[in-house]
Amino acid sequence: MASHWSFGDSPVGLLDLAVAVAQGAQPPPPEISAAARSVAPSLVELPAPRIRAAIEGVIMARSLEVGLQWMHDAGILGAVLPELEATVDFSQEAGRRHKDVWEHTKQVVLQSVPNPLVRWAALLHDIGKVPTRVMLPDGKVTFHRHAEIGARMWEPIARRLGFDKAMRQQIRFLVLHHLRANAYAPSWTDAAVRRFDHEMGEHLDDLLDLSRADVTSRRPGRRQEAVRNIHALKERILAIRELDARVPPLPPGLGNAIMESFGLPPSKRIGDLRKLCEEAVERGELEERRDAPYYVEFLRDKI
Repeated sequence: MASHWSFGDSPVGLLDLAVAVAQGAQPPPPEISAAARSVAPSLVELPAPRIRAAIEGVIMARSLEVGLQWMHDAGILGAVLPELEATVDFSQEAGRRHKDVWEHTKQVVLQSVPNPLVRWAALLHDIGKVPTRVMLPDGKVTFHRHAEIGARMWEPIARRLGFDKAMRQQIRFLVLHHLRANAYAPSWTDAAVRRFDHEMGEHLDDLLDLSRADVTSRRPGRRQEAVRNIHALKERILAIRELDARVPPLPPGLGNAIMESFGLPPSKRIGDLRKLCEEAVERGELEERRDAPYYVEFLRDKI
């Protein structure tokens, strides 16, 4: 056994070897991988931070796709991330090998920006496809609500690997919403774009980074088109933010108009009524930047 492939029957050594492969070391031959599979089940006895650090070491390395594949070959993936192991050879589309969820996942992680949050989300973004796959009579495959189910599946993984609350919630958010940005179309109204921006909040940039990575189509120009579309969404968000900073969606003095129209004194209720108008604008139910009477009329049946 070559020394640079040795893990000494140690689960810790097995993790170190996986990281070394991801960093560019030549993958071990089949007999070493076979030996690793007999040791891999004992990985669950290691401290959670040690396992998490090794996985992160793999997904942050330059040859991460090779490291991830060896984790599967060596039984490591099945021991520490069985939810991800279940995606291996799990087809997204009948008869198309490159549509395998595992192959897609490795490519998404590889295409992701080198940000641990984004790469963890990329690694686990499609685990919800396994329990949600439905094969239709016409040969099509659906994965209804796989993002929501995947976000739920992430919670026990995060606890098992000892993630702190903040990082656990951030990754959950990205998994839950990973489809949202790629659904953008130029036909979205400004209200829809503004609502998307507000809902994504502090996660916006990470989510857009994940969305760019989550396009692995082999159709010529498809990925470039998707990246341009996400760039256009970001540009619209920035333009709307700039406009709203100069000219707010609701007119100045609306609070006074509400008090005068309904005979209400200054109170928290005025702010609540104004908030109803803001939410209606975000939903596209009301136009933005109209005169105060337009919004007062909307509120008449809310008083």
